[in-house]
Amino acid sequence: MSENLTGKRILVVGGARGIGAEIVRRTGQDGADVVVATRSGPEVRIDVTDEATIARAAESLGAFDHVISTASAHHDVPVPDLEHDKIQTAFSTKVVGPLLLAKHFAPRMPAGGSFLFFSGIVGWKPKSGTVVKGTANAALAALVTHLAVELAPLRVNAIAPGITDSGTWDRLPDERRRALYDSAAAASLAGRIGTLEDVTDTARWLLGAGWVTGETVHVDGGARHR
Repeated sequence: MSENLTGKRILVVGGARGIGAEIVRRTGQDGADVVVATRSGPEVRIDVTDEATIARAAESLGAFDHVISTASAHHDVPVPDLEHDKIQTAFSTKVVGPLLLAKHFAPRMPAGGSFLFFSGIVGWKPKSGTVVKGTANAALAALVTHLAVELAPLRVNAIAPGITDSGTWDRLPDERRRALYDSAAAASLAGRIGTLEDVTDTARWLLGAGWVTGETVHVDGGARHR
């Protein structure tokens, strides 16, 4: 796996924390030249809801072998509490953003290059209060297939993680977080929650998997089957 990434140039949008930061660390260890982009910089500024920032970054940074985005904006509320602007932001981040990254970076990428985006289990396992996130995640899976056809021979894939100890849930009080993790582990066929290693190992494999494209890979311990 590391041989596939040695000397490769990788852009990670949302690479400052969580899964994105771990992908940056691990692909860097594999010998890749990794560039981190976030909404606020300071290394590279890309706000996937602002096409101008994407266009400027593509123009100034040049070609990449792989472009990864972990960007998301959640609006997890019951339907009666939905807010129009927050719905738009969620879809702009999860669906429109990848389209715009493809628009501006694909023309500069080599034939063996790829895009990797992040969906999530809620797109296949609905629950109350997550209609926006679930629909956006499912839409991203459809987008990946369509982009793979249009951008070929560039590859386009996505990862849909289940509940993962990635730092996302650290904002919760300890007791609530433990309850969430215990519930998710019980709902998983694997009997546990995911780890950063589970997700980043899959990401590293997909970057080098030259005959895999148009796919959403589920890394959820089989939880969506329960």
